[in-house]
Amino acid sequence: MNDLALRAINLTKRYGRFTALDDLCLEVPAGEVFGFLGPNGAGKSTTIRLLLGQVRPTAGRAWVFDSDAADAARAHRSLAYVPADVALWPQLTGAEILRLLACTGPGVDLAYRDELVQRFALDTSRPARAYSTGNRQKVALVAAFATRAPLLVLDEPTSGLDPLMEREFRIAVAEARDRGQTVFLSSHQLAEVEAVCDRVAILRAGRLVEIATIEQLRGLHRAEVTVSYVGAPPPGLELVPGVDTVEQVSPGRLRFSLIGPPAPALRALAAAEVTALAIREPNLEEIFLDYYGAAKSTR
Repeated sequence: MNDLALRAINLTKRYGRFTALDDLCLEVPAGEVFGFLGPNGAGKSTTIRLLLGQVRPTAGRAWVFDSDAADAARAHRSLAYVPADVALWPQLTGAEILRLLACTGPGVDLAYRDELVQRFALDTSRPARAYSTGNRQKVALVAAFATRAPLLVLDEPTSGLDPLMEREFRIAVAEARDRGQTVFLSSHQLAEVEAVCDRVAILRAGRLVEIATIEQLRGLHRAEVTVSYVGAPPPGLELVPGVDTVEQVSPGRLRFSLIGPPAPALRALAAAEVTALAIREPNLEEIFLDYYGAAKSTR
């Protein structure tokens, strides 16, 4: 089987004069948990519809393993999909729906499915019309995680789940990775993406603006460094590469922003009598806001 679970080359989708997705090039290796981030209107849902073969690209191509995504019937033999808004057959019970979904994919681990039903506290005896949004989501998640499909495409999968169930979701993602499955996770939950993903792509206005591991993304953005020292004058940092916004917090204590490797700043600090040093790396939410904060503030 192809070592790439998903691949897109120059993938573009236009609706009239509006470009929903612009020249997306993307590769997701098999066995990876891949995060796909972006606000509403960034093109995430359009990308997923193209990968699932639900719409045709204006230009470019996409593949699910060795299958052209446009050949949806063939591509869907290798994947399970959880949409952001799960719709179920209202007259069927949860158990009946799980049995029905098990017949449509490449096979199901029945023992694991029963375990997931318990872990997600899902009452499968109730008809779907009686389910809350969160319970409908649980049915779709249990069906997806229990499948033997090598690719799981999850679009905002934890909407409606409480924090305890979100924890079970994260555990299930880790277990899917351990089984060698690929997880493509589109989410607004930044903490969730940071907790489970190997790499993250950030989409803005239909264009891919960054793709990297969490650690690589942090390395591209500002860390906050706080230094305590004795003696005067304070360490000279203004001309050190990567150092910005040096601030004297109090006598014997300063704070500055650091971009990139810390070695030049540490060499400059070696000349001072430093008594304490703390580096706070940005979390994924802060990185995300670096891309979108300026745009939001101008609206």
